[in-house]
Amino acid sequence: MAQAISLRKTKNKGPEVETASVFAWEGTDRRGTRIKGETRAANMAMVRAELRRQGVNPLKVRKKAQPLFGGRKRKITSADLAVFTRQLATMMAAGVPLVQAFDIVGRGHENPSMQDLLLLIKADIESGTAMAVALRKHPAYFDDLVCNLVAAGEQAGVLDVLLDKIAVYKEKTESIKGKIKKALFYPAAVIGVAVIITAVIMLFVIPQFKDLFSSFGADLPAFTLLVIAISDFVREWWWALGIGLFIAGFAIGKTFKRSAKFREIVDRIALKIPVIGPILNKAAIARYARTLSTMFAAGVPLVEALESVAGATGNVVYAEAVRRMRDDVATGQSLQLTMRQQDLFPHMVVQMTAIGEESGSLEEMLAKVADFYEEQVDNAVDALSSLLEPLIMVVIGSLVGSLVIAMYLPIFKLAAVV
Repeated sequence: MAQAISLRKTKNKGPEVETASVFAWEGTDRRGTRIKGETRAANMAMVRAELRRQGVNPLKVRKKAQPLFGGRKRKITSADLAVFTRQLATMMAAGVPLVQAFDIVGRGHENPSMQDLLLLIKADIESGTAMAVALRKHPAYFDDLVCNLVAAGEQAGVLDVLLDKIAVYKEKTESIKGKIKKALFYPAAVIGVAVIITAVIMLFVIPQFKDLFSSFGADLPAFTLLVIAISDFVREWWWALGIGLFIAGFAIGKTFKRSAKFREIVDRIALKIPVIGPILNKAAIARYARTLSTMFAAGVPLVEALESVAGATGNVVYAEAVRRMRDDVATGQSLQLTMRQQDLFPHMVVQMTAIGEESGSLEEMLAKVADFYEEQVDNAVDALSSLLEPLIMVVIGSLVGSLVIAMYLPIFKLAAVV
């Protein structure tokens, strides 16, 4: 396949895969049969060279026009990387050569940006570069854990086995992320729906009642006056409220990305939120155990493995704890002892680790811990969903009911006077 892409660096954003062009071509094969197709490549000359290499005589090659709308490439997500890893592992297990496997997966991937990335890695491998080295050129997409496992697989001649372990790890990690997002979606939905309904009532419904009450010529209840005052404020200053919320959200997002201290504060608070906090704790422990088990399966030394594990926990509090554990283990302490000192891991996790260290089966014990806590997260998310469904009705019903009562109190008062 033609060299499809090149690489450029952008300030503070790491490597970025450049856009490749899509070329439509027509030609004849070795039997003279007329065929046609499409190829992603950097330029037309590369398309012609690739077609000739495949035994196709190119007759016409033209660059396809980019669509007016929707032509912007999708971002490469962790889900894209998980799918790629599973596909590559499956092909390697089936005996497909590495370069050909990259070619097949690259051509067939739905995300054009992912296609470009895979074809660039394939070109490096074709030139004689080891796969681990080729992956390390793209740290934005392949972390140390993946690169270390691939390197171990290449050195031991069991790349297909290690790729399968990486695929399992990626799939489990994506599953945990999906469950966490599901757990956080319902509270966000409650807040979002409540805000929308309240805004509609404040902007459009209450002003109608205000005009009606102005003809009564009587004093309104305090609760009604309060609601009308809030409605007037929202109607007059809605634009300022919108701008303020946008600026606040933007500032919080930027601070979260740039300030490690702020991320630690947010993560510590998140771990203590009722209902949500226990789910986040279990998810972090599951990721810790799954990652460390996978690293052990590849024969990565414990100290080096803990460095990769720290970045995979998904929580700054746990990441710092794992780094402290790494420093302690480097001085000769046992893993289970330094875990106990962090006061983050449940007694069961520490005991399973101790048994694994004593019996030489740490990988299996950590895998069992990961399986247990992944199931716990799944059950907790299902329970949270069941709990929040009626809670949504209660919250929205209480909010709307309070506003309705505030508007109908003067009517009830007038009826009593009459």
